[in-house]
Amino acid sequence: MFNMMKTAILMAAITALFMAIGSLLGGQQGMMLALVVALGMNFFSYWFSDKMVLKMYKAQQVDETTAPQFYAMVRDLAQRAQLPMPKVYLIDEAAPNAFATGRNPENAAVAATTGILRVLSERELRGVMAHELAHVKHRDILISTISATMAGAISMLANFAMFFGRGGENRPNPIVGLLVMILAPMAAGLIQMAISRAREFEADRGGAEISDDPRALASALQKIQAYAQGTRLETAERHPETAQMMIMNPLSGGGLRGLFSTHPSTEERVERLLAMAGGAPA
Repeated sequence: MFNMMKTAILMAAITALFMAIGSLLGGQQGMMLALVVALGMNFFSYWFSDKMVLKMYKAQQVDETTAPQFYAMVRDLAQRAQLPMPKVYLIDEAAPNAFATGRNPENAAVAATTGILRVLSERELRGVMAHELAHVKHRDILISTISATMAGAISMLANFAMFFGRGGENRPNPIVGLLVMILAPMAAGLIQMAISRAREFEADRGGAEISDDPRALASALQKIQAYAQGTRLETAERHPETAQMMIMNPLSGGGLRGLFSTHPSTEERVERLLAMAGGAPA
């Protein structure tokens, strides 16, 4: 219930932001047009944003024939979590990462890069996929996917701002356009932060309980962070609004990226997982 309320508040806030930008760029007509666009985007995001994100990453659906071991692992974890079997996808990228998407547990999907299958041991991979299924079980995959879609839409709107800013004699107002170009991406970053960092701690805890192996997830997070420093997730670089969906933000770092990070530090996550396990890593 809490996450449904949070989703409704987020969608209302996005609608208001669209209308404000529309008013700046086109007055009352721009505001009304932005309202129509925002309502359409909200509808689209609820029903289709998961498919759009999977298409962005060129994710390929797999089954027990095309990826038998990985598929069987997800199926076993879903049964342990008492969840319906999600759709399973692989992404052909070297950077190790994974995410879950969908509007509810009955329409969920989990995706992992081919890199994470190569980098992690079977125990560690189970921990990661259990973390993603915990997101599904906690029903926070909808708000995660909607925020990614809408943050991308706001960033695209900013790219057009310089051309459609309202000015005299129907000419673009360069000052308004420049302000929107600067402020709209910042607003998109704030939308990403609507996904609480506490959500990741809860998914870590839930994943450790599903897999019954908190040390394995802790070890996986450490490995993913080490590899992420030298291997870029190229799709996330092109679509930074989707970075918050990953088990670890592939764009984390200093400066503004660190400021707008939706993930807690790996060190703190590992510390909490080891505390669950009762001490030092195995």
